[in-house]
Amino acid sequence: MIELACASRASTAAPSLFFDRWVDHSSWSEWSPDTQWVRVEGPVAAGARGVLKPKGGPRTRFLVAEHERDRVYTDVSRVPGATLTFRHAVAPSPAGSELTVRVWLDGPMSWLWARTAFRGFRHSVPSDLDRLIALVES
Repeated sequence: MIELACASRASTAAPSLFFDRWVDHSSWSEWSPDTQWVRVEGPVAAGARGVLKPKGGPRTRFLVAEHERDRVYTDVSRVPGATLTFRHAVAPSPAGSELTVRVWLDGPMSWLWARTAFRGFRHSVPSDLDRLIALVES
């Protein structure tokens, strides 16, 4: 496994508000400017399938691997020789919420993807989380 990014933040907003944004795929481009659009087939639940289009990149299919209301949302995409996982977690805190987003690659070609197409995640993941918090808290 190669960890591409990990970001943790605190927020005054309730966990449900973040979870609602993660499962509202039409809103992703509001807090993730590298995302052009995202679509999910059917209701959002573990096992649901979708397609996302990053700006400047090809359409990518994904699977909702974890879906625990107000706790965790994980999506997994396959690229040649590797699997890309985005895990979004939120927990209640006395002040509101504690959030953590982790992104990692598994597979024999992980090293290549980490050095090429996904090398910018170390910077974009924390920035996306900051934008999401600002959007939810506003």
